[in-house]
Amino acid sequence: MPALIVETVTASTMAELRAARDRSTADLVELRLDGVRDVDVGGALDGRSRPVIVTCRAAWEGGAFDGDEQTRLAILRRAIELGAEYVDVEWRADRRSLPRRSGTKMVLSHHDFTCTPGDLGDRVRAMAGEGADVLKIAVTARRLSDCVTLRDETAIDHPHVAIAMGPAGRISRLVPLAFGSLWTYGGTAAPGQSPVDELRETFCVHAQRPDTRLYAVAGAPLAHSASPAMHNAAFAELGIDAVYVPLETADADELLTVAERFGVEGISVTAPLKTGVFARVTDRDALGTRTGALNTLKREHDAWAGRNYDVAGFLSPFDREGIALAGLRCVVLGAGGAARTALFALQERGAGVEVSARRRERAAQLAKEFGVQVGEWPPRPGWDLLINTTPVGTWPDVEAIPIAEQAVAGAMVYDLIYNPEETALLKAARRRGARIIGGLEMLVGQACLQFEWWTDRPAPRDVMLAAARRFLTQRQAER
Repeated sequence: MPALIVETVTASTMAELRAARDRSTADLVELRLDGVRDVDVGGALDGRSRPVIVTCRAAWEGGAFDGDEQTRLAILRRAIELGAEYVDVEWRADRRSLPRRSGTKMVLSHHDFTCTPGDLGDRVRAMAGEGADVLKIAVTARRLSDCVTLRDETAIDHPHVAIAMGPAGRISRLVPLAFGSLWTYGGTAAPGQSPVDELRETFCVHAQRPDTRLYAVAGAPLAHSASPAMHNAAFAELGIDAVYVPLETADADELLTVAERFGVEGISVTAPLKTGVFARVTDRDALGTRTGALNTLKREHDAWAGRNYDVAGFLSPFDREGIALAGLRCVVLGAGGAARTALFALQERGAGVEVSARRRERAAQLAKEFGVQVGEWPPRPGWDLLINTTPVGTWPDVEAIPIAEQAVAGAMVYDLIYNPEETALLKAARRRGARIIGGLEMLVGQACLQFEWWTDRPAPRDVMLAAARRFLTQRQAER
């Protein structure tokens, strides 16, 4: 049986709550009455078109209700009397005054907004002995490995929902069946929640099964990543029973341990993990060995194999357009990890390269390592290709530009940033008549190579590109 999607609805007035309830397309709607000034339980239930969970969360459990406990429990009691499908009450509350009626199921909930407690298993077993219909256990994931603890400590023979709150815990919300959960929550009421449409359309929660294959993007932070949108769209297009989720961590050992515990089959590796996984994976391709970094992992024969598709992704827009790089004067802005990829790729294609960075000593160090020139800051005019490898201009700081517009004086500009798709630098280059290439080309190029290695199927590039663009458009609309 697939997991259900619950939309959490909050409001300050009954009119707003009912309107939000009626707009919902989820399987169930959680009606949070604790923030409503003019609470009317009957009004909250009348005319509903789908099942509801009535909640009036106390302030001492992270909610908005700070009145007396008798009044709060009376609201829940009224919801039971009026036949709400579910009523959520806290494990720590005195529930003796709440009636038990066959038409209403009791959700017994417990939230920890500070951590994943060491005695979680004891708490879960105690809750299971209380006779509730469903247990809801929500803890805070300080680390990705807390998700393993949550899954293992809630593996009981009792209907339940297990949630790890926060960015590190998103897998618990996106793959609920991996935690034995009856449902997952969508909306904006709690840290780490995703919109209902994203749960249904991007992560295909309703289509997931216990044996659905798992893939992931790993690094920190990941909220900006378009990779889940791309890869999940590709899986759906080709009818592959798989889901791709974010695993947020900066610890390579933790990543590999958690991925093994959840049976993850492939991982897109992003900052700051590329060199960390390189040191822990011995089955590497030649390019990964030469660059000292891996951006893709695949589980093979109970071990991890690694590949570096960053260089091929970087070169993909030139290959698609038939642009020869040999002999061009190329300037790389920045001296970090992305600059190393650009330098390696440009040298492979016979370009003349110089490194330009605000901190000249860093540029000089990188230039010496690759045997290229140190450029001025800002670069002197006349270059054929300018590549921005700095993060300047990344969402949300979309007006920032790494060099002044008057310094954008050359034929072609390639910005590795993909969010936004057209950065302030690219806009300046367009105004000055330069040819522009956005970072989305690189992102999609390397994602296609990852997908093909994992699945042995041709990647649906156009589908992946369209999914990435939809993701970026949605994020821009949320600003």
